[in-house]
Amino acid sequence: MPNRLKAETSPYLAQHADNPVEWYPWGDEALALAASANKPILLSVGYSACHWCHVMAHESFEDPAIAALMNEWFVNVKVDREERPDLDKIYQTAHQLLTQQAGGWPLTVFLTPNSRLPFFSGTYFPPQPRHGMPAFPMLLQRVADYFKSHSEELEQQGQAVVGALASLNPPADLAADSLDPTPLRAARATLAEQFDRDNGGFGAAPKFPHATHVDRLLRQWRTTATSETPDVEALFMASLTLTRMAERGLFDQLAGGFFRYSVDAHWMIPHFEKMLYDNAALLASYSDAYAATGDAFFGQAAAETAGWLLKDMQDSAGGFYGTLDADSEGSEGKFYVWQPEQAQAVLDEQEYVLISERFGLNGPANFEGEAWHLYQANSVEAAATKAGVDPTAAAELLEHARVKLLAHREQRTWPGRDEKILTSWNGLLIRGLAIASRRLQQPALAVAAARTAEFIREQLWAKPVLLAVSTRGQARFNGYLDDYAFLADGLMELLQCRWHQEEADWLIELLDALLTRFEDPEGGLFFTSHDHEPLIHRPKHFADDATPSGNGVAAEVLIKAGHLFGEQRYIQAAERILKAGWPALEKFPHGHDSMLNALELWLTPPQLIVIRGNGAEDLLEWQTLAQAGYTPQRLCFAIDNDVAALPGLLAQRASVADGNVAYFCHGMVCEAPITSLTALTAALAGPPATQ
Repeated sequence: MPNRLKAETSPYLAQHADNPVEWYPWGDEALALAASANKPILLSVGYSACHWCHVMAHESFEDPAIAALMNEWFVNVKVDREERPDLDKIYQTAHQLLTQQAGGWPLTVFLTPNSRLPFFSGTYFPPQPRHGMPAFPMLLQRVADYFKSHSEELEQQGQAVVGALASLNPPADLAADSLDPTPLRAARATLAEQFDRDNGGFGAAPKFPHATHVDRLLRQWRTTATSETPDVEALFMASLTLTRMAERGLFDQLAGGFFRYSVDAHWMIPHFEKMLYDNAALLASYSDAYAATGDAFFGQAAAETAGWLLKDMQDSAGGFYGTLDADSEGSEGKFYVWQPEQAQAVLDEQEYVLISERFGLNGPANFEGEAWHLYQANSVEAAATKAGVDPTAAAELLEHARVKLLAHREQRTWPGRDEKILTSWNGLLIRGLAIASRRLQQPALAVAAARTAEFIREQLWAKPVLLAVSTRGQARFNGYLDDYAFLADGLMELLQCRWHQEEADWLIELLDALLTRFEDPEGGLFFTSHDHEPLIHRPKHFADDATPSGNGVAAEVLIKAGHLFGEQRYIQAAERILKAGWPALEKFPHGHDSMLNALELWLTPPQLIVIRGNGAEDLLEWQTLAQAGYTPQRLCFAIDNDVAALPGLLAQRASVADGNVAYFCHGMVCEAPITSLTALTAALAGPPATQ
């Protein structure tokens, strides 16, 4: 008989609907039952693409004997961390406080029945003792027995955890004059210390992409590029990291797109899940690197990533799905790896020689000693020499062979796809698509981004409230800070592809709602809104994790919007966020790249270019010139003269009778209106205007 997860929209929860465990979703029914029966809550948090979540489900949650113990002693609550990041953030942090160890998924936390206070936690537990871990059935019995005899003590311990959680958000000194570039310099130094000079990336295995580190280093280089001592080392660190990730196994060499992380330091063998948020961030990073360096390799990686997203991850209504699983047919990576004879059966002899040289099929098996995961083992030129083929012809043959291999691969049993459409992750992708559209000169990507924005507005926007998730047309859950911040950031980038007044108005509504619903009078933005379900803690995060910090992204987009619309209240709100996060920036600067980006923009306000004119072609020519290269400190908006009733300060950017006019401001200082392309070229090349 299915349990109470059967009616849930989350694909992850639906995976557990037929477990013999009497699972409940988080909600009033489960919480009331725990209180009335005085049973502790067994909270299990995971997500659909999580390999070890599947392992624990198969080993324990599908086992009738283990399920019977869970049902007898606990009220069992299953949570999709992508639907409820609020619960995940709270109990992951509690786990770290209780165990002094890093968390992860699956997360297993035992809570007191009335107060939902955590008293014991872990991650994956095996069904039998293994690798120093206790057997899950034995653990269940010990926890249940301890709760019965020590319930008052556990309540006190839980209250201590709540106190520790509260101490993570100390009041900010909003009156302090504390903002300076010191954390920017400290983060740069730490990233250099952690940088892997052979393989790129930061730290040892397992190695994650850390797109926020790459973006920070690109910005650091650009800030110094015209100085006497340009920081070419920062550009080197960013470029090598992007190169190694895209040429090795972290990148899907056939379909495009990046896997979650590498299990080794060489980016060779990934954990095979594909996440929307990683690919959204990396799409922007590779596009920016292409603009910064002109290296076609980065542009190609960005284009292939965008192609995969549009082909395999887009819903027919315009939103984008969350994840592709790591597993198929019960085995991680099976969909992606090859045997040489499989490729030989698909390709002709010459194609196979090229492919095997290019992608490593002629070397030793690199996946668990028995299969081959493709990576760029040799250059196209080296593969062509081995095959005795002209390099130009070899490139065409390789592309033809790649298409054939991909078509063959797509006949395999696909990994599961979590078809939740998350507002926050789609906001990140709107940003990535918009940046890629400008950098790669591909207008279709901006069209796709606009379609995604329209989907969110139609399906998930109930003014002034955003909802967090849409699954099969059903929108649910009060939106979180990241939903508002990431979507606003995406719209800011999309408006720089082409101006739509409705989107500009919506951007203002989102920022106003963000401040009204999330701002703490003592500084910073809470992760949950003021009308959110009461929980044991109200998180306020400034650090980046798998996704950028909502506070950092919000602060940056508030600064940009403040200059665009002439709204000082937005810039002042960003300053309050920065001051609230200042202690964290001082202690751990390289963990706060998004906050550092906002700090840099606050210290050195952006260049703002507003172009007015008649006709899309003339406007596009001016805008393309203004957006050329990599200029993260520059905002450029082209607005047709037909657009009336512009908001705020934009209303003063008047059109002229004939031709175009550009308004060019550096922070609070503006140049005289520019009415020729020659003058705009000179202004872009010249020093900033001075008072």
